[in-house]
Amino acid sequence: MTTVKIKDVTEYLETLAPRDYQESYDNVGLLTGQAELEVTGILVSLDCLEETVQEAVNLRCNLIVSHHPIIFKGLKKLTGSTYIERTVIQAIKNNIAIYAIHTNLDHVYTGVNRKICEKLGLSNLRLLSPRKDTLTKLVVFIPKAHAETVLAALHQAGAGQIGKYKNCSFRVEGTGSFMANEGAKPYLGEINKQESVAEVRAEVIFPSHLESTVMHALRNSHPYEEVAYYLTSLANENQEVGAGMVGELEQPMSGIDFLTHLKSKMNLHTLRHTRLVHENIKKVAVCGGSGSFLLQKAIQSGAQVFITADFKYHEFFDADGRIIIADIGHYESEVFTIELLCEELNKKFHTFAINFSKTVTNPISYF
Repeated sequence: MTTVKIKDVTEYLETLAPRDYQESYDNVGLLTGQAELEVTGILVSLDCLEETVQEAVNLRCNLIVSHHPIIFKGLKKLTGSTYIERTVIQAIKNNIAIYAIHTNLDHVYTGVNRKICEKLGLSNLRLLSPRKDTLTKLVVFIPKAHAETVLAALHQAGAGQIGKYKNCSFRVEGTGSFMANEGAKPYLGEINKQESVAEVRAEVIFPSHLESTVMHALRNSHPYEEVAYYLTSLANENQEVGAGMVGELEQPMSGIDFLTHLKSKMNLHTLRHTRLVHENIKKVAVCGGSGSFLLQKAIQSGAQVFITADFKYHEFFDADGRIIIADIGHYESEVFTIELLCEELNKKFHTFAINFSKTVTNPISYF
């Protein structure tokens, strides 16, 4: 039986939601524990509190995968004076690793917001606010006879994926010329002799966080001693990475019927909403967690409803009769993230238990 280490789990999670996609204020990744330890079991939770750590102990799990990080800011002491310090102390005492996968999971197409859309039965999904500056273009010059081999290696490394299309590239044939100096070991040609070679100029786009992987594949597959290439950061919107999501219901609903549908599918006790200014609801925008910053994007998308959490009183006025804001609560909007993470982990790991946390960490109660 193959041993699975904590780093194996965290590395897999980072293929689903790369850490590069976290917000600058966030703190994702391994927060406590040793990456080289063997996994005995995983507990998946929305938050990680003292009760969560005790649940992990009871279940003999030594890894907690939590959506929200227990440590946001630097800890200057560990005296147990706050719930954060007590949670960290308890995890360390019991040799339990805590891994946070937060805004990076919010920002990937297959993450938190798609799960909400799935619960609500929405289709024709697209990101509400795609991110820029997350893509890089590689241009490389390859001898014609090796073009397919090199491009296959680049595609295997993750280059050439554009939306629902893979192995994408642009190629144009031309002539490359060079002279090898003394000490060189040219794949083609002779020392101190000008050479001309039939080459392919190939271009591929890849997520910027894969740069080291893609460049390793290029150097290992390219026959030249010195590879001619250049990299360019792109300002293109990345349709696979961004905030929020918008989709459509299979059939339009009245405003009140949609709110009833929303409460049922998201297991809500209550929700806050603005006036039902649209008679028919077809297009719906969502953002798990605090999403008021996306209100204008939701309006511009043509959505009749924007589902999110943590709207302040005066921010509700910004709907201005153009959209229905449905504030369902922070915990309630993200709690199905546990289900999402369990589903993904169960696809990969089968030698230990992956547990859905039963600890309710919602700090808000309703009377």
